[in-house]
Amino acid sequence: VWNVPSCRSSTMSMADDTEWLRWVTKQFGNIAGKDKEINLEEFKTALQVKESFFAERFFMLFDADGSGSISLEELLGALRLLVHGGPMDKLSFLFQVYDVDGKMRKIPGVLLTPGLCGISGSPTGSGSIDADELHMVLRWCLRESSLSLPEERLGDLTRTLLEAADRDHSGSITFEELREQLEAFPELLENLTISAASWLKPPVPPERRRPRCLSRGYWQNRRGQLGCLGGYTALNLLLFALAALRHRGLGPALALARGCGHCLNLNCALLAVLMLRRCLTWLRSTAVGAVLPLEQHVHFHQLVGYVVLALAAAHTAAHGTSVGVSQRDGGPGLAEYLLWAGPGTAPQTGLALLGLLLAMGTFSSPCVRRGGHFEIFYWTHLSYISIWILLLLHGPHFWKWFLVPGSLFVLEKVLGLAWRRAWLPIVEVTLLPSKVTHLVIQRPPSFHFQPGDYVYLNIPAIATYEWHPFSISSAPEQPETLWLHIRALGQWTNKLYEYFQQLELPSPEPKPLGRSHCWAQVAWEFFQLLDFPLAFPLSQCYIDGPYGTPTRRIFTSEHAVLIGAGIGITPFASILQSIMYRFRRRKQSCPSCHHSWSEELQEQEMSLRKVDFIWITRDQEHFEWFVSLLTKLEMEQAELEPGGKFLELHLYMTSALGRSDMKGLGLQVALDLLAAKEKRDSITGLRTRTQPGRPNWSKVFGKVAEEQRGKVQVFFSGSASLAREIREHCEHFGFRFSKENF
Repeated sequence: VWNVPSCRSSTMSMADDTEWLRWVTKQFGNIAGKDKEINLEEFKTALQVKESFFAERFFMLFDADGSGSISLEELLGALRLLVHGGPMDKLSFLFQVYDVDGKMRKIPGVLLTPGLCGISGSPTGSGSIDADELHMVLRWCLRESSLSLPEERLGDLTRTLLEAADRDHSGSITFEELREQLEAFPELLENLTISAASWLKPPVPPERRRPRCLSRGYWQNRRGQLGCLGGYTALNLLLFALAALRHRGLGPALALARGCGHCLNLNCALLAVLMLRRCLTWLRSTAVGAVLPLEQHVHFHQLVGYVVLALAAAHTAAHGTSVGVSQRDGGPGLAEYLLWAGPGTAPQTGLALLGLLLAMGTFSSPCVRRGGHFEIFYWTHLSYISIWILLLLHGPHFWKWFLVPGSLFVLEKVLGLAWRRAWLPIVEVTLLPSKVTHLVIQRPPSFHFQPGDYVYLNIPAIATYEWHPFSISSAPEQPETLWLHIRALGQWTNKLYEYFQQLELPSPEPKPLGRSHCWAQVAWEFFQLLDFPLAFPLSQCYIDGPYGTPTRRIFTSEHAVLIGAGIGITPFASILQSIMYRFRRRKQSCPSCHHSWSEELQEQEMSLRKVDFIWITRDQEHFEWFVSLLTKLEMEQAELEPGGKFLELHLYMTSALGRSDMKGLGLQVALDLLAAKEKRDSITGLRTRTQPGRPNWSKVFGKVAEEQRGKVQVFFSGSASLAREIREHCEHFGFRFSKENF
């Protein structure tokens, strides 16, 4: 296909040009039929377009002889102009795409829009773009961008662009007027020059870059993680060497078994330490939290789990080899060794341990946890209690390693049961676009948390034993309720959305509830009769937490960059609200003259000088999740910081045609002009302009670095693939990077 990544430059050397022609010819041969020509449907398939309008317009311009199909010569002639032509050649092509009022050209079996005779020829249209043509093209631009605007707003966009470009007030736009208008947007003209035909260029081989591990930013951003990993590896090697050397007289097999066993003592105890969430949350508030990579505790837990499996397998195999050698010398066989001749219960408990570890490791895989089988993961993971008991029976020295971690584990569980909130009412539920459930839970009086923290949620009506982590999206300064925004991505979250969706639907017969749900309803009705000031619950839930995340460090940062992808905005919603609460508290006013001023924030309260919030979402509907919050933040920002921007918003919509896509160039100009005129964005209604496409991280972080507002720390919540990309750019610019991990 021809839908390939954009090239970095529109100019090609002679060798590149030869290779490109060879590549296009090959692709043409793969798509063309027996007649060695491409019809419209084949052209649309090659471009992988969403809609047919622009495919038809491009097809007509490429079809120079008007035959209804494109030959290889016609295609190459058009592409040479787009690739090697100047900005005006490409702008002329764009103008002819927009000038659609020519005569209908008939292609067999297909009804086309009015066409033009070719790129280099004169247009069959009127030679100018009137309001109706502009309205039609902008409508198709919106559809290509997955944008939905009222007809009135589309009319506003059309009028704004026409008024700006129509210099002679003739009611239409000529080519010269379009050129003059676009000169006011040099970045768009530059993009047009670079990428006019990039979707028809062959893939560019990746640039040879220096390995990331050799860069200074790589080591600086991972020093805590690499230091812990190095220390962990060194400690295991040391323990293995000491144990193996101590037992080397027993033979190599037993020396290996003893070495692995000694390492298993450490790693099985460490597995418990890495999941002590309350201890880790406390550590985040200490100086140790700034050194240790506590946000990686889940990844380290998984790593240690795999190491335990490998050590257990090697330990068992070494003992089996030792028994085989002993049997050859006249000793007991394997069955006899396991049943009668083994030292105590070590062989039996060892095999039981290996079986439990294999089951736990198998059912902890992502395909089980996220594939609708969470309860299998949950119940097999509960076997850690049996594993620890067997380890105490199997290893004579394990208790020494497990004494402190085991005590902390028991203490944390006891405190968890004591602090776990008795069932709490869900007082409000809002079903948002893209299957997001907004839960409003009555907040217990003693529940204290920090911005960005998360809780484990259990709703018995959905699943009795399942607990799932979700970020708190409300601010700590909000005293009465807790907010959770939950995207339906898995089995449990889909059940949650469907459950409350059914409650919203009108039904002639009430849906029967479970026993616990019925008793909860009766209890709340009783309290209502007694006039207790309680809201009637839509359902009951339990919460466990709060637990800390890397974003707790935001208020000790100087310049924070918050990046949320999709529903990853939830922890930052809490943080942004808390920031504005703190700024609101410092605002003072004189009771006599009503003069207002803002006091300086204390260093221990917040050392932030600047916050950049970047939200990347795919669809226009996703902005509805938090658009009211962002609107409020913008209003308070204007009120509290009239002299400058402490909080700067950056919104990106990836489904929209980018500024480098010539199909969406006219729409982006119209949106920019209307936003400048009305002081608000047409897509979200915010003052911040929504940017199409994906962020150019080099430009985004380059601008952040130029501001020089202090040390930059980037906090990210979203997919792992995007996290890797952003981490690379952070390493390049020397920014510290942190990612949410549950």
